[in-house]
Amino acid sequence: METVTIIGAGLGGLTLARVLHVHGIPAEVYEAEVSPEARAQGGMLDIHDYNGQLALKAAGLMGEFRAITLEGRQAMRALGQDGGVLFEKADDGTGGRPEAQRADLRRMLLDALPEGAVRWGRKVSGVRSLGDGRHEVTFADGATLTTSLLVGADGAWSRIRPLLSAAIPAYVGTSFVETCLFHADTRHPAAAKAVGGGSMFAPAPDRVITAHRERGDTLHAYVSPTRPLEWFEGIDFSDPAAAAARVASEFDGWAPELTALTTDTDTPPVLRPHYALPEGHQWQRTPGVTLVGDAAHLQAPNGEGANWAMCDGAELDNALAAHPDDIEAGLGTYEQAMFTRMSHADDETAKHLEETFGDSLPERLLALMPEHQQDQST
Repeated sequence: METVTIIGAGLGGLTLARVLHVHGIPAEVYEAEVSPEARAQGGMLDIHDYNGQLALKAAGLMGEFRAITLEGRQAMRALGQDGGVLFEKADDGTGGRPEAQRADLRRMLLDALPEGAVRWGRKVSGVRSLGDGRHEVTFADGATLTTSLLVGADGAWSRIRPLLSAAIPAYVGTSFVETCLFHADTRHPAAAKAVGGGSMFAPAPDRVITAHRERGDTLHAYVSPTRPLEWFEGIDFSDPAAAAARVASEFDGWAPELTALTTDTDTPPVLRPHYALPEGHQWQRTPGVTLVGDAAHLQAPNGEGANWAMCDGAELDNALAAHPDDIEAGLGTYEQAMFTRMSHADDETAKHLEETFGDSLPERLLALMPEHQQDQST
């Protein structure tokens, strides 16, 4: 089979490259970042047993994955605005969503690839069709390559997507302001106690504070008042203290151990606006090219993005391996299955947003309350 050209060394692109390698299919990954350490890789990821873990099994990396998971991080609690515990679930080791840090997961995948499989510092500036399923990719330094099997794994603002679709991500009305508190148990004990040993969320109409405990006694928080993008653009994030105070003011009256996740941050607050492609995003089969992960089906954050990207990589490989002499049949099989799968995922994302940012506490929390009340009475 032709060498598979993958644009983007995120989790989807790397999972695809690894599973292709397992099946003896050559692949080359081109990444804009200059090195694996060029950019912080985000916080914790819970890898689910119905998508992300299946991809890791296909990659032959479940043992390596278990070695990087952090014990106790599947614990979860929900707090009210006053800091009171509404629901709490301990990590008893039976959950299907073990947690690992994104950077560790990416490094695990990189280490599982042949040396030189990823070409760093290769930012794509343009791509064009040459006909007959062939494409020319142009890089920022003027270099080009020609490929007969191109995969866009290059995220929300994919350079490869325009070959297939005119869709452009749109702001969904929510954003995260991301903060970190270091050495939390000693320097930020009240916030550390509020978050607990795993993840915490404190929901209210049109706003929510979520946080999780990472390795090294770090709390990683995502503070989210539901506001137009223009509201966030009116905040001067070049002044970290003022930006943190402005965001925290949207949570006036909340317990100080919760607002401290913003005001006591040890890192400058970072704005993460949420964008999504249209629900049910699809395209007509275009010879020689396809998409995985956010390039294909960008959604508002719902805990599934990384998992579905990894699943895409594994399923694309399986489809190509099943049609070694007919690339187009393999690509078509993958896309139709992915379109069906992600249409259901779009419905789940819409439900998640309504539950998280609706006019009452999340329905999923209310459904768990009887269990909590029973626990409290025993």
